[in-house]
Amino acid sequence: MANQEFADKMELAEVSNKLFMYVDAQQWEKVLNEVFTETVWFDMTSAGGEAKKLFAKEICEAWRQGFIGLDAVHHQAGHYLITINGNDADIYGYAMAAHYKKAALKGNSRMFVGSYDLKAIRTDKGWRLSQFKYNLKYIDGNASLE
Repeated sequence: MANQEFADKMELAEVSNKLFMYVDAQQWEKVLNEVFTETVWFDMTSAGGEAKKLFAKEICEAWRQGFIGLDAVHHQAGHYLITINGNDADIYGYAMAAHYKKAALKGNSRMFVGSYDLKAIRTDKGWRLSQFKYNLKYIDGNASLE
């Protein structure tokens, strides 16, 4: 593997990790400035909804709203398979997301298990994610956190 390809793959893995770590910490400005392009092809149809192009700000606001009432959110991601084609890259990875709500009466956690198909483009600020596609495998625990 050439030095530039290795450096690119390291940066792509890091931007993928930043996505999950910044979302968990609800650091929305960092997600906007360091992770996403201005618009993102967003597809979570495996968990409901429709696939469409959204402004990164819309995605962050939806996630912010979705986390209201939760006491903790934790993503664990890895097993990245990265393919680079010039200034475009495909990133496939596994991830698990745990949501915790202390006050839930039917169990205080739920776990989403699945994979991601991410796409990135090289920008003047480095690699940024231009596609976010989630592939839900299953949900475990109290899915509604009631």
